[in-house]
Amino acid sequence: MTTEHRAQVDELLADYRRSRDQLASVQRDLARITGSATSPDGSVTAVVDARGALTDLELDDRAYRLRPAQLAQLILGTTREAVARAAEGAYRALSPVLPAGTDPEALLRGTADLRPEEIRPPARRPVVVDDEDFEQRDWLDADAATALNPGAPNPGALNPGAPNPGARNPSARRTR
Repeated sequence: MTTEHRAQVDELLADYRRSRDQLASVQRDLARITGSATSPDGSVTAVVDARGALTDLELDDRAYRLRPAQLAQLILGTTREAVARAAEGAYRALSPVLPAGTDPEALLRGTADLRPEEIRPPARRPVVVDDEDFEQRDWLDADAATALNPGAPNPGALNPGAPNPGARNPSARRTR
């Protein structure tokens, strides 16, 4: 290898090592990020990690005076606020290492390089009622309904008038 090529390889390796060190630093920063929020009345405090996973939930005695639905809504709202705060910290940690013009929020959502039409969920295929189309048939539900009500006709049977051999007969005796 010539001296010129060796210098280029050494420079590329040095760039690679710097990039890895910077990536490791960002990963450590992201691992330390938390978001915390307390409800307006102080009865609920939620703490989440950088990904928004709930890591701590504290309920003050006042929380137990609330109706269950009210407490649930208070917990959800407080947790959402904690998630938003953690996300802000993650955006700040990522911004310095991202290419210019990259939106850290879109990057974390997984939509950074997608156009709006690529983000929308695909249109659902319309359900077509077709007696010959067995793809649309939910065989498990039909068999389960028959098992729960043995006297009822089996909607999954190929011959609706035929007896269902899988149904239990309460008057039949079991033999070994």
